[in-house]
Amino acid sequence: MATIEKIALGNNGPLVSKLGLGCMRMSATWGPRTNDEAESIATIQEALDRGINFLNTGDFYGSGHNELLVGKAIKGRRDDAFISVKFGAIFHNRQLIGLDIRPIAIKNFINYSLVRLGVETIDLYQPCRLNDSVPVEDVIGTVADLIKEGKVRHLGVSEITADQLKKANAVYPVSALEIGYSLADRQIESELLPTAKELGIGVVAFANTAEGLLTGEMKAPLPADTYLSHFTRFQGDNLIKNLEKVELLKQLAREKGCTPTQLAIAWVNRQGEHIMPLVSMSRRSRLPENMQAMEISFTAAEINQLNTDFAPGAILGSTYLQR
Repeated sequence: MATIEKIALGNNGPLVSKLGLGCMRMSATWGPRTNDEAESIATIQEALDRGINFLNTGDFYGSGHNELLVGKAIKGRRDDAFISVKFGAIFHNRQLIGLDIRPIAIKNFINYSLVRLGVETIDLYQPCRLNDSVPVEDVIGTVADLIKEGKVRHLGVSEITADQLKKANAVYPVSALEIGYSLADRQIESELLPTAKELGIGVVAFANTAEGLLTGEMKAPLPADTYLSHFTRFQGDNLIKNLEKVELLKQLAREKGCTPTQLAIAWVNRQGEHIMPLVSMSRRSRLPENMQAMEISFTAAEINQLNTDFAPGAILGSTYLQR
């Protein structure tokens, strides 16, 4: 059975798989859960068997359901898994209604996560976002205290700016930055990625297919009830023109004998040894396909073509990733 290579998460950080498993879609967070729990657990366990040890969850995914699911999957094999947990988002009726990153809330969240996961320590703990409601120093300082208590091993951050990353790292060494990154979303290349590299921080890159845009399967117009319709990227002429760009990706994928999704993941993977594609999967059948994407290489001409066709700004309209 093919396995995945390991990389250090940041300078001198823990060894983790170069491909991460995003578990969010296994639980009802934004919408109804479409898969069964047994298949989700089997997917996590087979991922571990194949060497994918980085499991990404959040205490607000399915109101705790996702952590319970991960806990069931890793029972009896804790040492095989590296667990990354996000905290801070507040949901009601599957709608995001706010952010709570107060120290008192963080100290509360961590204990519930430990119980649901059935572990004594979380490997990577991170605020899902930072804002002006609480000073960066207080948020990061609280996680640093949890590390000293033995409840957390490493500090992570998610969806923040370059300035916030510098502030956070000055309080306590940041091991990983989780951020959206794809051929369609390259705004982080100007400041955030260089800052992470300079500071020796690993990058956990999610949304590699740009919310499905780069899969080659999206059609215009989108169903009216999809959450994507709220974002200008997926509306009217923007979507039509963006899908025309995707045709270029589909053509290259045909020439290379792979899928557009695999090509999108492969491009992210090839952006640096310190960058981990984080791919959401809820079915075992997707594991071989996504692992094969990690083996795809590019010629200099192909990279130049992709960087030209999908230069920053080439994809029209905004998404939640562009705040």
